[in-house]
Amino acid sequence: MQPSRSSNPLERGERVGTALVGAWRDSPPSWSVSPGELAELAPLLLRGGADALVWRRLRDSALRSTPSCLPLHQAYRFHYLRDAVHEYELRNILRRIRSSGVEPILAKGWAAARLYPEPGLRPYTDFDLYVPAGEHSAALSSLMSWEHPAGPVDLHCGFRDLEDRSVQELYARSRTIDLEGTRVRIFGPEDHLRLICLHLLRHGASRPLWLCDVGAALESRPADFDWDYFLRGDPVRSEYVTATLGLAHRLLGARIEETPAAGEAQNLPAWLVSTVLKEWGAGFRRREPMRSYVGRTSGVLRELSRHWPNPIEASARMGAPFNWMPRLPFQIANSLMRTARFANRTS
Repeated sequence: MQPSRSSNPLERGERVGTALVGAWRDSPPSWSVSPGELAELAPLLLRGGADALVWRRLRDSALRSTPSCLPLHQAYRFHYLRDAVHEYELRNILRRIRSSGVEPILAKGWAAARLYPEPGLRPYTDFDLYVPAGEHSAALSSLMSWEHPAGPVDLHCGFRDLEDRSVQELYARSRTIDLEGTRVRIFGPEDHLRLICLHLLRHGASRPLWLCDVGAALESRPADFDWDYFLRGDPVRSEYVTATLGLAHRLLGARIEETPAAGEAQNLPAWLVSTVLKEWGAGFRRREPMRSYVGRTSGVLRELSRHWPNPIEASARMGAPFNWMPRLPFQIANSLMRTARFANRTS
C-alpha cells in the first residue's frame, strides 16, 4: 500500500497524530474518520508500527469490515501471534546469557509492549539487551556457542543514552518481572522513560509508535516516580527528554499535568513539531547500511538521500540544544561526521 499524494506530508502527519491520540490507554478517546481518510492513513500506520493500535480503536465501529481496515486487522493478528513466539525466544535467550554469568537488562520492544493494555498492540522485531561493556564478550559468546540461533537479539555493549548514570545505579534501580517462571530484568521506570525519549530523538522521531511508547510509559508511571532522578545527569539530554514529553502531549494528548514538562508543550520550537509531523506523513522507511553498497552503484543515490539526517536526529547526535536556531548547520556537521566515520571503516 502506498500513501496517497492528495495532501502534503505535514497534513498527513497531523492525521496520523489524530489517529493515535491516547491510543495506548485502556479506553482511548473516540475518533471519527471516513473510509477514504482511513485508506490514506493505513499505509503510514503500517509503516510506522501503529497499525494494531488504530485497529483497536476501530474494531467496534462500522469501519471494521471495510477494505481499508482489513490490513490493520491482519497486522494486529500477526503481532499477537508473533508476541507468543517472541516470549518463548526471550526465555531461551535469557537462559543462554545467564549461563555465562551475565545479567542483561531488557529495554524498548518487550519492555515497552508490556505497558499497553493487551498483547499484539506494540510490535517489535528483536530484543534490546544491555550489558556492561566488560561483560559483552561473554554474553555474546553465550549466544553464539549454541548450535541453533538463540533468537533476534540486539546486544548492546554498555548503556547508550544512559551513560550519565552509573552501571551500579542502573542495576540497583532495575526491576524484575516474572515471565512464566523466567525472570526478566528491565530498567526502572525513570531510566526506561529517559532511554526511550533519547532513542526516539537519535532516530529522528520517525516512527509514531515510539512517541506512543513515551505516552504509555509516562501515564503508567508509578506514584513514587522520581522526577529529580529522571532529570538528573547531562543537562542537554534532560532538555531533550522534557521536550519529548512535550511532544507526546502536543501531538498525542499525553497527560503531563503536574510534571516538570507541563510547560514544555507551550514552548516547543516550531521546527521540532513540524519535523515530527513531516516524518510521520512521509511514512517510515528503514535505512540500509551504506556498507552494503560498497562495490555497487545501483540505488546508492536514493539510499544516500535517506541517510540525510532530519533536524531532530542531527541535533540529538551533535548534542545541540533544542532552541530556535537554524538546524541546517547541525545537519551538515552530522553528515560530514558520519561520512568520515564510514570512510575510516572502509579504508
